[in-house]
Amino acid sequence: MTEAAGAGIDDDQGWSERLAWAYGLTAPDPAERAAALVRLAGARSEVEAAVLRVQQAWHPTPCLRLKARDWAAADRAYDEAASRSLPQALWSKPYSQEISTWPGLPFALLYLEWEVRYPQEWTQHAKAWGTKQTLIREVATAGHDRRSKARLIDLVGLVVERSYRCKDREYVRVARAVDGDELRDRLRRAHRSENPTARLHAGYVLWLLDRPEVPNTRHVWRTWLAGTLT
Repeated sequence: MTEAAGAGIDDDQGWSERLAWAYGLTAPDPAERAAALVRLAGARSEVEAAVLRVQQAWHPTPCLRLKARDWAAADRAYDEAASRSLPQALWSKPYSQEISTWPGLPFALLYLEWEVRYPQEWTQHAKAWGTKQTLIREVATAGHDRRSKARLIDLVGLVVERSYRCKDREYVRVARAVDGDELRDRLRRAHRSENPTARLHAGYVLWLLDRPEVPNTRHVWRTWLAGTLT
């Protein structure tokens, strides 16, 4: 991501202009989701074409001055295309910026919500496990506004209700970051529900919330699970 491109896309208006269509990815209406998926497919095709142009710009040439200009143009074109696609747009966050003030946060949460609500569509059209893990770790922090915190609580509540998917264990970080009565009430409801997966996962997360010093490792999970089932 170049500095010039970052300055061009890293504001609320820029993000909304480029990615407002992406809210359709989590719409209850299948037709609205289908339309958003068409937009996404087009955006990702543009990214692929931009990547190809970048690669071509790196081919040797006798004229270095012209080549440098080609590189710069190809990089700018890639940044522009990436800013209109998921998950590529989410790779633009400056390292020094707090996640809670990053204009891309609503779309980072949207990407995570899409994976939770419509996992098969997410997997088919925009799977990126590393991006999922990175985003979860970045949003797992205090200081979010009320709306973002509510979305994070909802994410944790939805994740505990489903069978485990890759990187879901990272959501314990989010639970610890937004711990409070609202989250615990939701987890307790899941723990008392008829859903055995929800009962198990919610019980484990509640147990960890009461023990902030305990790491969320596979060993801890297996030990807790063995104790729960015996």
